[in-house]
Amino acid sequence: MTRASRARRLAAGAFYGGGGLGLAGAGLVTLLRHEARSARRRVVSRTPKADPPTGNGRYGRGRGKPIVFAVLGDSSAVGLGVHSANETPGVLVAAALAELAERPVRLVRLAVSGAQSKDLAAQVEQALPERPDVVMIMIGGNDVTSRTRPATSVRHLAEAVRALVGAGCHVVVGTCPDLGTIRPIAQPLRLVARRWSRNLAAAQTIAVVAEGGRTVSLGSVLGPSFASDHGLFSPDEFHPSAPGYAAAAAVMLPSVADSIGVWPAAADRGLRLRRDTVRPIAKAAARAAGHTGTEVQPTEVRGQESGRRGPWARLRRRRPPEILTPSQADQAARAGAET
Repeated sequence: MTRASRARRLAAGAFYGGGGLGLAGAGLVTLLRHEARSARRRVVSRTPKADPPTGNGRYGRGRGKPIVFAVLGDSSAVGLGVHSANETPGVLVAAALAELAERPVRLVRLAVSGAQSKDLAAQVEQALPERPDVVMIMIGGNDVTSRTRPATSVRHLAEAVRALVGAGCHVVVGTCPDLGTIRPIAQPLRLVARRWSRNLAAAQTIAVVAEGGRTVSLGSVLGPSFASDHGLFSPDEFHPSAPGYAAAAAVMLPSVADSIGVWPAAADRGLRLRRDTVRPIAKAAARAAGHTGTEVQPTEVRGQESGRRGPWARLRRRRPPEILTPSQADQAARAGAET
């Protein structure tokens, strides 16, 4: 079975029920859960006991009504593993978004460490009164290492995106990261973790795009680049370090900015868009799951949103920009004013 067909099956299970893994798959997942529990015991003593500061507030010095930017999800959205709010994904994206939009950005971080997709409903309920213009969700890792059925996980995510889009929000989801290179998880179960997390990421993409959101693959945010560069991990060897979160923020920023129309077209100039950039959603999701930084969003072909093989989706890979902390951005602004 191809990743596209597996993703289609999981997504269908999320909407219509079912979506089980089968006996063989269930056995592998049981082993994965056991290994995950062992890994957690190894890292828990080194994992920070408290989340970093939220960083909630206003960023940027531009005029105009602030863009309300909400961040939902799990510890990857919280920034667990760093100590300063300025090193968390929400603050990094908010500060950069303010620079791009030349407008203030008000950050509302509602993500919670340890959250699973089932917890998104409560976060969405908190977010809606804030009337966010754009919402960034990072979720999935805890669903892999818990007892959550993939179809159930995807259904909860789809419901969250549906509620947010229905309220007029733009939604960008960072899909489940590749857990295959988390060093505390021993081989050969790393391979199982990689396969399952990528399948979940592909199924998440199908569900999110169907609800009118867009996704960005965070595959190697815990993948190949992290495996070769230990400096991208925090001391617990599970969560990213400050440079790791900066890398994740750089991957998410272009899609967040583009969703509200402030990503400069010049930044995409020179990108090679192949003829197969537009694909049926299942194939687009499978492709994106294995290629970090790939954005998937709904599109049309000859005025039609769907074809014989389902809805159409557009893939796009942008060059990640340099991400500055708010203090670095202020220093750069002052330096520019002095020249």
